[in-house]
Amino acid sequence: MTRTTREPAASLSRTAGWSPLIALCLGYFLVILDVTVVTVAIPVIGARLPAGLTELQWVVDGYTLVFAGLLLFCGGLNDRLGGKPVFLAGLTVFTVASAWCGLAASAGALIGARLVQGAGAAAMVPASLALLREAYPERGARARAFGVWGMVAGIAACAGPVLGGVLVSAIGWRAVFFVNIPFGLLGVLLTVRHVPGRTGRGRAERRGLDAPAQVAGALCLAGLAAALIEAGARGWASPVVLGGLALFVLALPTFLLLERRASAPMLPLGLFASRRFSASAAIGVLLNLGFYGLLFVVPLYFQQVRHLDAMATGLAMLPMALMPPIASPLSGWVAARTGPRPPMAYGLIIGGIGLLSWLPADAGTSYWALLVPLMLTGFGTGFTMPAATAAIMEAAPPELGGAASAVFNAARQTGSAIGVALVGTLVAGGGLVPGLHADVVVGGLGFLIAAALAVFALRPA
Repeated sequence: MTRTTREPAASLSRTAGWSPLIALCLGYFLVILDVTVVTVAIPVIGARLPAGLTELQWVVDGYTLVFAGLLLFCGGLNDRLGGKPVFLAGLTVFTVASAWCGLAASAGALIGARLVQGAGAAAMVPASLALLREAYPERGARARAFGVWGMVAGIAACAGPVLGGVLVSAIGWRAVFFVNIPFGLLGVLLTVRHVPGRTGRGRAERRGLDAPAQVAGALCLAGLAAALIEAGARGWASPVVLGGLALFVLALPTFLLLERRASAPMLPLGLFASRRFSASAAIGVLLNLGFYGLLFVVPLYFQQVRHLDAMATGLAMLPMALMPPIASPLSGWVAARTGPRPPMAYGLIIGGIGLLSWLPADAGTSYWALLVPLMLTGFGTGFTMPAATAAIMEAAPPELGGAASAVFNAARQTGSAIGVALVGTLVAGGGLVPGLHADVVVGGLGFLIAAALAVFALRPA
């Protein structure tokens, strides 16, 4: 064990300290919070605007789709322009769009504002992770920083429904968006003051923004998610659904072909030659598909099946929210000593068991019987995330840190978009409780498959 890995967590790094981590994690917290904070507000938004199930899915997935679709592009921007200006631009756009969301007078306006929010989020995330990697170059300090970063993601994801329930009950649904504004402004100030700008290393060799491939990649994801969202209301034989699937089938190979031929690809396909990199990206998809699908359907279950109000729903999900602050620092501590493979595998197995434990849930299930599923799912996800982040960043060369971060987060958000879209289709086709059961089977099996990938594909060469 090196001296670096033994240094106390309180010091984090002899050179950078805590200031860059706090500044970057604040923006990242808002990004992840806005994936889940709306879930408890969804029934209220549907009643107030008004909006149907498909429109409500777009309120959630519109943000995630643009977020995922632009991550690779923004990762390329980070590698070309530097992380700090890209991060600040993204945080500014996100904050302005949050105000637009809070002022929206119709479902269409809210969906449009969420799309712009997603663009701001896409700019922030790869830049934040690449800047963390540069601020904490020592392996031990970097693992602890990634542990905190992952903890922030887990806390934000699980705390979103709790905070959303409090805000909706105390103020109204618009507050779940207005709350971003003061914290967004604070994040801008802290970043300007405490996050150093990156050097120009590596930018000269990678010019251009690869716009045709960006369009193809965005169309690929949009086609798949749109087909899954619309299938519940329109049926799989609908021209809209078939058109979305056809767009996905055509855009995916087009994207890959364009990237293979590009002189400066936004997604260097050579990254996937690494078994560890490819497996970590796949794990990101499966992790979020299961977890965010559950986060979309559980508030609906509590409010529409158990007839809880928004506040009670948020409090009911509190045990899940309390797990990542425990699990993520522990995962970062373990990963700093053993590498990311063991905590990834154990976290995914625990989370998979938690998801499958939802199978007995119905209208009459005691809440106390749901505590174990809630806690296992939250703990497993929180324990996996920092290790998965460290694994994919260590598998990429330093000059492609922005691209590697973008791939991992694009994989995760793609999983989120598919998970939410799939839940809506399952609920529309079979009812809320059967849809919940089908979702946790898909998500739980996905977690266990991801655990197998961590065990076998991430083993040392």
